[in-house]
Amino acid sequence: MITTRFKPKFWDHQDAAAGPFKSLFNFRRIWKQAAFLTAGVALIPLIFMAIIDYNVTQDAIESEILLRTSRLVSNTRRSISFFLDERKFALNFIIHDNTPESLKNPDRLSAILENLKKSLGGFSDLGVIDESGVQINYVGPYDLIGVDYGTQAWYREVLERNIYISDVFLGLRNVPHFVIAVKHGLPDGSFFVLRSSLDMERFKELLSELEVGGMGDAFIINQDGILQTPSRYQTTVLERIPLSVPEYSSKTIVYQTLDRAGKILIVGYAYITDTPFVLIVTKQKAELMKPWFKTRSQLIGFLAVSIITILVVVIGVSTYLVNNIFLADQKRVMTLHQVEYANKLASIGRLAAGVAHEINNPLAIINEKAGLIKDIFTFQKNYVNDSKLNSLVDSIIASVERCGTITKRLLNFARHIEVSVQKLSVKSIIQDVLGFMGKEAEYKSITISVDIPDDIPDFESDRGKLQQIFLNLINNAFAAMADGGRLEIRVSRRGEDAISIEVADDGCGISESDIKRVFEPFFTTKSRSGGTGLGLSITYGLVQEIGGKIQVQSAVGKGTRFTIMMPLNYTKKKGEGYARIAG
Repeated sequence: MITTRFKPKFWDHQDAAAGPFKSLFNFRRIWKQAAFLTAGVALIPLIFMAIIDYNVTQDAIESEILLRTSRLVSNTRRSISFFLDERKFALNFIIHDNTPESLKNPDRLSAILENLKKSLGGFSDLGVIDESGVQINYVGPYDLIGVDYGTQAWYREVLERNIYISDVFLGLRNVPHFVIAVKHGLPDGSFFVLRSSLDMERFKELLSELEVGGMGDAFIINQDGILQTPSRYQTTVLERIPLSVPEYSSKTIVYQTLDRAGKILIVGYAYITDTPFVLIVTKQKAELMKPWFKTRSQLIGFLAVSIITILVVVIGVSTYLVNNIFLADQKRVMTLHQVEYANKLASIGRLAAGVAHEINNPLAIINEKAGLIKDIFTFQKNYVNDSKLNSLVDSIIASVERCGTITKRLLNFARHIEVSVQKLSVKSIIQDVLGFMGKEAEYKSITISVDIPDDIPDFESDRGKLQQIFLNLINNAFAAMADGGRLEIRVSRRGEDAISIEVADDGCGISESDIKRVFEPFFTTKSRSGGTGLGLSITYGLVQEIGGKIQVQSAVGKGTRFTIMMPLNYTKKKGEGYARIAG
């Protein structure tokens, strides 16, 4: 599985020998602490700054949108106010520039209307109304002379306020328009009203020229919410808009609300002074925020890439460092085991030497007594011809000699437990090792084949390490073979300065997935049969220590071959304190 493939070596490691200090060797915990702490230190400031930047930028953009909307509404209100003031001033100028008698003259009033249309535009008629509310003069498209306005609300309002601007209405023309009426008092206490109708074209021009943006809309309503000018999205003229009428304010106000589709709508409005009109500008917030959404996506993408990169680097570096600590700890443990193993071998060697010395003494006595008995039998005529007795004595002497050879080998082995570099014969070392393993080979019916050419020269190395190397390899071979297996040991020259030693068996072999790990400490395929996983690891370390190289080739069901390359001349490594003795 992928998780198994990428799982660090230390992930499932448990050090049974850690005792009360298990937390110091809990490498998974160390990895988590290192990864989370490093990631936290790197990511928390980054995410915190990204959130602050996100909020500050979004607030700034929203504030800029509201400010621009407020500025647009204010400027448009001033334009509309100026447009209306201009018409009011024109009517006031006509009143003050003409006598009441001249304004009653249809020709004069018609000339004034023509001049207004040419100079300012928007005026569609002019009418003069006396103090009783009757229109005494009128120029325009309709016959309205004699119409009585005395009872109408607008007339009463103009009497109170001296000026009146109406809502937009259809009237007789069936075309949206509005009215401006101005009252003028006379010296005798009487008065008259100059009234004019204005079309909506100039209003439309003022609003259509606005660059609203954001799928925006600009229109005018009255204080009852009736649309006074055409709108892009709201409704038709002289119908109620779906938005609520905003509260009165002498200033420009901008707020946010929801439209009929549930989208956020930015609304700016301003009441136009001395008129029933309310200017409203609406914008779709989502449209205005599109550039920010694009920038936001880039910011989030950059943040995500940064987080992923930081996490990958943190996990990689933490894994690398903890794995190196784990490997160093494994080397430490392996070294301690090697020291323990070496001490164990030294103890066994000293014990073997003591046992050999203790055995040699009675063997010498047995040998002497057996020799004496044989001499007696030789000089006694009664026994000289007794072949059975003589053969028994010869058997005792031969057994003593055989025991003497075994104890000599034990002494030889024990003597070389101490580290030393000397001239060695690879043939004698292999024979010494096989001398100890011979009986086990006989029990398991293992055939041992040794091929050592006579031209193989002696070489400099450590005898004890070589013995341990061959013991480990032959022990592994015996463990891998069933009864009736075959072990081959072959030595050959490799150039002028090295020899090659091959130890091959026809046992169960090693799988391809395991062969890369056979030299790792504590890796074993024989855990159920008592394997510790240190034999080949120690062997690999010993080969490296004496300047050699070891390789392994294996196939499941076909056997395993270990090849050791040994230099003929030993080179002392830095820091070594080995003694060199003559061979």
